[in-house]
Amino acid sequence: MRTQDGEKVVPGLQRRLGTFDAVMIGLGAMIGAGLFSAFTPAASAAGSALLVSLVLASAIAYANARSSAQLAARYPTSGGTYAYGREVLGPWPGFIAGWGFVVGKTASAAAMALTFATYTVPGPWVKPVATVAVAVLVGVNCLGVTRTAAAARIIVTAVLALLAVVLIVILAGGHAPPEYVAGTNHGVFGVLQGAGLLFFAFAGYARIATLGEEVRNPSRSIPRAIGIGLGIVVVLYAAVALVLIDVLGTAGIAQSPKPLATAVGDSWALPLVQVAAALASLGALLALVAGIGRTAMAMARENDLPRALSAVHPRFATPLRAELVVGAAILVLIAFFDLGTAIGFSSFGVLVYYLITNISAARQPKNERLGPVWLGVAGAAGCAVLVASLPVSAVIGGLVMFTVGLGYRATRLRLGG
Repeated sequence: MRTQDGEKVVPGLQRRLGTFDAVMIGLGAMIGAGLFSAFTPAASAAGSALLVSLVLASAIAYANARSSAQLAARYPTSGGTYAYGREVLGPWPGFIAGWGFVVGKTASAAAMALTFATYTVPGPWVKPVATVAVAVLVGVNCLGVTRTAAAARIIVTAVLALLAVVLIVILAGGHAPPEYVAGTNHGVFGVLQGAGLLFFAFAGYARIATLGEEVRNPSRSIPRAIGIGLGIVVVLYAAVALVLIDVLGTAGIAQSPKPLATAVGDSWALPLVQVAAALASLGALLALVAGIGRTAMAMARENDLPRALSAVHPRFATPLRAELVVGAAILVLIAFFDLGTAIGFSSFGVLVYYLITNISAARQPKNERLGPVWLGVAGAAGCAVLVASLPVSAVIGGLVMFTVGLGYRATRLRLGG
């Protein structure tokens, strides 16, 4: 594309989203990530202290959200903490954040695709159906961010309505729920590990920050959207957790791969749980692809990923190449990961991402901060503690993943790339 003077115009992203659109994309990421997949491993780790883990995860998520909002107001660009870390802390911390986000959230996207398929088809068909879901939603994202936002609005509205009906049915009784099983206390480490796994559920507000170049009036809209989205999800998760504990007990939650479906029992509402889980997982997957693609694009602009991934499609105004590569990476993880492994691996990468977010926010000048310095420091400390408390397999996998990324960047710099 060229101007009338013959100068070449490089296509760019366009500011097409309002605050409501950003909230819907964030909700789509957060609701699907935890309600139907994170409570089971968290209950296994935390035992009877599951609610304590939920409160701790919520508190750390609040600190992270405030830091993300503060940075997004100052640096309204694509890439989220990758861009913020580069501006405030330097290229290496920025790269660590971006690498953790791209790889960790790619694992999260695989988890969402597997969750969708788990709730909709028999076991042998789970991975093929998850593959088809990824292909379809990558295609939706490639067609433009307004289509992503429209799909997110439909999915989130339907999921919230279905969840309301399901919770009412569970509380009203009139069906045959499983026998309540009391949980045991797994200690402080169990509480921390449960919080780290539940944190996977709250991290969707990062999707809002990664849309910095596509939101109108970003310095105002992005902080508002992050706050509204997180507030809604915290209330929703608390309500679902209380209902599940009341009906199943924490040990019962830990023993069920589909705790909401188990809590409904033989009620007529069981298909509603399956539909809600499928839609929520698709909403999360849709938002994840959008966020990962834009972070990969931002990294490619700085040559931290192959430069070709920075291209923006002239018609659809989307990072088409980046999103196609992200989709391919998700398909690889679906082939080799199971749901539990994907959740732990994702949590490691995302917690490191928010560790750098909080440090960056704490280092900002006073006139750019939306909250006190101690909030960023507390958020960083919380992320560090939760990283250390994750399952050993997740920690080892995460360390290997970051070692590969750092080695890649060091090699590229040495070769002058």
